Amino acid sequence: MMNKQGNLSIHSENIFPIIKKWLYSDHDIFVREIISNACDAILKFKKLCDIGEASDELKTPFQIDVIVDKEAGTITISDNGIGLNEEEIEKYINQIAFSGAEDFLSKYQDKMADDQIIGHFGLGFYSSFMVSEKVQINTLSHQGGTPLLWTCDGGTTFELSEGTRTTRGTDIILYISEESREFLGFHNLSKIVEKYCSFMPVPIFMIDANKAEVEPVEGEENIVEAPTPINETLPLYAKQPSECTDEEYKAFYRKTFMDFQEPLFWIHLNMDYPFKLKGILYFPKSKNEFEMIEGKIKLYNSQVFVAENIKEVIPEFLLLLKGVIDCPDLPLNVSRSFLQNDGFVKKISDYITKKVADKLISLYKKENDNYQKFWDDISPFIKFGCLRDEKFCSKMKDYVLYTTIADEYLTMEQYLELAKDVHENKVFYVSDKTQQSQYVELFKENNLKAVYLPHPIDNAFIQHMESQNQDVKFMRIDSDISGILGQDEADKTHEESLTTLFKDVLNNEELTVSVENLKSKNVASMILVSEESRRMEEMMKMYGMGAVPNMPQQLTLVLNQNHPLIESLSNHTLKEDTKNLVCEHLYDLALISNQTLSPEAMQKFLHRNNELLLQLTK
Repeated sequence: MMNKQGNLSIHSENIFPIIKKWLYSDHDIFVREIISNACDAILKFKKLCDIGEASDELKTPFQIDVIVDKEAGTITISDNGIGLNEEEIEKYINQIAFSGAEDFLSKYQDKMADDQIIGHFGLGFYSSFMVSEKVQINTLSHQGGTPLLWTCDGGTTFELSEGTRTTRGTDIILYISEESREFLGFHNLSKIVEKYCSFMPVPIFMIDANKAEVEPVEGEENIVEAPTPINETLPLYAKQPSECTDEEYKAFYRKTFMDFQEPLFWIHLNMDYPFKLKGILYFPKSKNEFEMIEGKIKLYNSQVFVAENIKEVIPEFLLLLKGVIDCPDLPLNVSRSFLQNDGFVKKISDYITKKVADKLISLYKKENDNYQKFWDDISPFIKFGCLRDEKFCSKMKDYVLYTTIADEYLTMEQYLELAKDVHENKVFYVSDKTQQSQYVELFKENNLKAVYLPHPIDNAFIQHMESQNQDVKFMRIDSDISGILGQDEADKTHEESLTTLFKDVLNNEELTVSVENLKSKNVASMILVSEESRRMEEMMKMYGMGAVPNMPQQLTLVLNQNHPLIESLSNHTLKEDTKNLVCEHLYDLALISNQTLSPEAMQKFLHRNNELLLQLTK
């Protein structure tokens, strides 16, 4: 054939320089685009064979080879698919922005059944110029004829000459530019291919053209290992859930996320109508309750990787999980704002949320023992979901578990029912097991219910649950609890004298002093904190406002009249100096049981402690 030269036809405006440099934010995406096109070429040819419009005379296995030649500075992506003739090169390569896949789909739409064409052979092909100074297409059409060699150096002109290919298919040869030579690293490119194409439906083989062949040793049998594809052509998520075993799910999790700690459980998504969506979501096991939870949701389009953690498609709270989601109806390249405002994408997000909630509710109802066993790991996820998604919250709020100080797992309804005779519509909670241990022991001694809510998310979750249940109030275990711990009314005479004594000694007019007949004789004094004022203070700290000088913390010092020390103070059996030291010491001990002392307060406490010990030795 005669050599041919020409200009590339730009369909809209002259955007070729933009395509060349800024088509995608990540330049390594050229790997996805070129290999996707190679995959399309093979799927197209297979479909033509299936419907009788082509014949596979070679009978060779379909595959894609990615050949790295660092010495020559080239990367070649070779397929044995449909190939291109001169007319198709003119239409699909020379006319930028005209997708061969879209044209193919429109022609064979009624015959395609469930097969998927990834497409974007127009602009997608030109992504190769982001890393190449020259690109060649060496191709032979399945219809026969002369092989063709298309060459372009990144300008708007091309040359078309006779190619060298002898079998059906296409070679895309990228002459890598100097600034992009990192892509010539075999290991680096293999990782990129694995990232984008690990589930592509055609086997992909990585070939290092510069790898020296191993010379056979004389007298030994020469065993040549068969090459293995870098990808998995039928990923687990593409199968029916009934075809998958637990061990396969776990193996897929380990391989995909390089996490060798077994997941707690998983959800296999399989939707065909009104949109197609497949995937697996895993609930990972957390190492401890305070660790930063980092999930990873990989989004695919027809087994081609698109991106990770796209919150415009995946509900934000689900990003705490690990999983893969494949939705062929999603476009490969659109702006985040487009996804955010797209009604179809919202339906996908709602469907995923519903399936996750349904799975959790089913687990609660049918495998309650496992649900309780998993609760400590999954509770941050469920609570975050309730905070971020109203639909999820409306389904899940009745299945949130609360771990009691007696190590029971109760729903709010169950807790309120058990506690209604003592404190109706109040949920007492522990935010710090160590700091609030005295209060926990008091509750246990009095057979009272309290729940553990120590996670950083619990403050926001408590307030959200109160808004969802207007009659229910959450109270920290060191708030107004004297009413449920008392036995009989305290002696009013002693109450007045003790209140006056402590206020005078402590010189704190803001402090409320209360004398109670507590059932427990082990606690002499304790601090109670106003729930409202504490929450206000925590909120101000959270927003960086610090403490407000005119709004001191509202504390109540509770004195247990049943304790021998308080009786001694009431009966005036102690010396004046000792009495004052005991009052201050009881206040210090109550504070230490409630909060961390400031450095200044700790110094005073230690000094008074030494003084008290000295008096005991006199």
